Amino acid sequence: MSTIAEFRIPASDTVLADVFDRLPTLRVELEAAVSRSEPCLWITDAERATVDDALEADPTVETAALLVEADDRLLYDVAFVEGRTVCDRLLIDGGSLLEAWAVEGWWQARVRYRDREALCLAHDRLVDRGVGVDLRRVTDVTPGSPTRTNLTDEQREALEAALERGYFEIPREISMAELAADLGISHQALSERLRRAYGTLVDEEIQPARERI
Repeated sequence: MSTIAEFRIPASDTVLADVFDRLPTLRVELEAAVSRSEPCLWITDAERATVDDALEADPTVETAALLVEADDRLLYDVAFVEGRTVCDRLLIDGGSLLEAWAVEGWWQARVRYRDREALCLAHDRLVDRGVGVDLRRVTDVTPGSPTRTNLTDEQREALEAALERGYFEIPREISMAELAADLGISHQALSERLRRAYGTLVDEEIQPARERI
């Protein structure tokens, strides 16, 4: 059995805090492919010139080179100054990074550990160092069980935004119309994404239970 944990860490405790101050709507995703340095980052929702300027001005960035420009996505090879990393502190106790991304000044990461004890060690080390880590979700995984959902990127984005902005709170802190406007899509498109996401999550939760009957 292994354990998968989902974390949130403020960029101010990791890297690119100044970039997010300049470009608050930016989305950054860690590229899983091997990089020439450390690491490759996909950046969306900003023009190349503004991203170049923001990366150059950020004190945590040593060098940044554009590798790919595809539609509205930019792939940079980034080297950070000594002592600053994206998620390495999460991996000290044997963790394996599954994915990492950053929005609105927060890095989010999914990390696999050999067990919950290793997860607790990693979490406690961060807290002891004064890092504002937020453990969002813990899942124990048995051999053969799925580690990812079948949510599309758009469905995941909609659910994350709904959760972060209080759409699921009682009473709701944001309306669907306001949430759709924040995401830059129509009310109908958001409703459809959430409906399909609910269906996917329910199916993934219920179907394994049926198979065990």
